[in-house]
Amino acid sequence: MWQADAQSQVLVDLDAISANVRTLRSRTTAQVMAVVKGDGYGHGMVASARAALAGGATWLGVCTLEEAFNLRDSMITAPVLSWLWLPGQPLARAIERDVDLSVAGQTHLAAVLGAARESGRTARIHLKIDTGLSRGGATAPEWPQLVESAAKAQADGLVEIVGIWSHFVYADAPGHATTDAQLAAFTEALDTAQRLGVTPQLRHIANSAAVLTRPDTHFDLVRPGIAVYGLSPVDDPAIRAALRPAMTAHARVLLAKRLSAGQGISYGHTYTTSRDTNVALVPLGYADGVPRHASNSGPVLINGRRFTVSGRVCMDQFVVDVGDTEVAIGDEVLLFGSGDRGEPTADDWADAVGTINYEIVTRFGSVRVPRVYRGGSSS
Repeated sequence: MWQADAQSQVLVDLDAISANVRTLRSRTTAQVMAVVKGDGYGHGMVASARAALAGGATWLGVCTLEEAFNLRDSMITAPVLSWLWLPGQPLARAIERDVDLSVAGQTHLAAVLGAARESGRTARIHLKIDTGLSRGGATAPEWPQLVESAAKAQADGLVEIVGIWSHFVYADAPGHATTDAQLAAFTEALDTAQRLGVTPQLRHIANSAAVLTRPDTHFDLVRPGIAVYGLSPVDDPAIRAALRPAMTAHARVLLAKRLSAGQGISYGHTYTTSRDTNVALVPLGYADGVPRHASNSGPVLINGRRFTVSGRVCMDQFVVDVGDTEVAIGDEVLLFGSGDRGEPTADDWADAVGTINYEIVTRFGSVRVPRVYRGGSSS
């Protein structure tokens, strides 16, 4: 499925997203919040959100208020939690548009209370406890005071404490000691909240890895992210097989030519042909999402055969030495996909450049690379 006149594109299978959410739901009795931040991990936030809801998700998770507003502007009415915002941003608007807000400290709580008074509506909040990630969330010494302040605000009708939540450090390594330690810290924070008169509707800490490997962490709500898009956060072949990668990144050969032996390719001549050979010019570069670290390492499939990026990845293009394989202008170049056609996967690219599959898919889908949908509401 090619967009007319496109020389490169990202294809997103919405049915795969729905199927992945159904798979995740089958592994838990908790509600599922599909995380669609980062433009749906590069898959398109709105389309991914709709596909996830069609698969049985009942909540959506985003970082920024702008992301939450984009969902509301798209007529998506499901509960949405936003967890990365600054005091001074349009919190009253968020409250008016039924966006739940994470609160990680007194300053953020004060900002929400001011916005609640401004809007004349009760703000829905989720109190976040830092159980060891040392990122967002109130520390253990700060936690009792935050809960007490939120409880008073709830009694005053300014907020509704919908949830208490946290985030794992290392759930992608099942059995790692940090997960048990964080789970214990989270349980203690919940007990403290209960002693102070706060019993939230939802307790949530489980990310994709925990959904798939630690049912004891599921509580009332789970928050899968990368698994929604068919990529596994853990090195487990059975889990990989249960998920369907939703993104395929591909392009068309822009130029094909014959080079002689000993010819350097691309900036710095970090690759030199060892024989007379055919090369293909691919119109994708680091401005489009291809990591520059994929120079001399990124795998591609051309005409049924796997090759490796030859020389440095440029801003707009890279070259592939294909040996004696026949290649012509317009031939398809598969960077990564489900692997069903023998093409590399996002995991293969992550391994090649020393990163994680999250980064590979999130890079793609820029303005210059059209995103095309199949399945779901696109059909």
